[in-house]
Amino acid sequence: MTTDSAAPRAQRADAQRNYQRILDIARIVVAEQGTEASLRDVARRAEVGLGTLYRHFPTRDALLEALMREGFERLAARAAALGESAPPLAALREWLADFAVGSARYRGLSGSILATLSDEESPLHAACLAMREGGARLLARAQASGDIRDDIDGTDLFALVTAVGWIADQAPAIARRQEHLLSVVLDGLAPRNAVA
Repeated sequence: MTTDSAAPRAQRADAQRNYQRILDIARIVVAEQGTEASLRDVARRAEVGLGTLYRHFPTRDALLEALMREGFERLAARAAALGESAPPLAALREWLADFAVGSARYRGLSGSILATLSDEESPLHAACLAMREGGARLLARAQASGDIRDDIDGTDLFALVTAVGWIADQAPAIARRQEHLLSVVLDGLAPRNAVA
């Protein structure tokens, strides 16, 4: 799901070029500075006025949604494919590893995504919805197979995994242990009677 403000409409050729130029430069600036990058810097480096940037992307979340839309859609499709091709726990583990890699793409992204969980007005919330629902279906499948405890839901899982990304984001020395931390979280989700 996308917002009208972030999707290119039928526009004049120069407006379409501006939209794409802003996105191309935003990828670079956000990679350098994180999700709290200066929008003024994005506009300056894209050689457009701040008003032009805001006409295409009225909020920071709208710009982030446009930057992340493809990755979110890929993760939603990946959840569906894994749900049909892999055993329940293996599918969930693999999808969560993919999600963790994607959430580490930009500094601050985990925090931005986590903040949108309860903000239904945020373009990021809408963009993440299909991805979160795909992960929730994998979770339910792993719960039905008895691999994961049944007292958590998709929001709990999403919050835990995003928190691992946030921790790695806050302490770069821990970033290389993100995969291990994710494994620890998943081990903690084993059914209670399976824990020794």
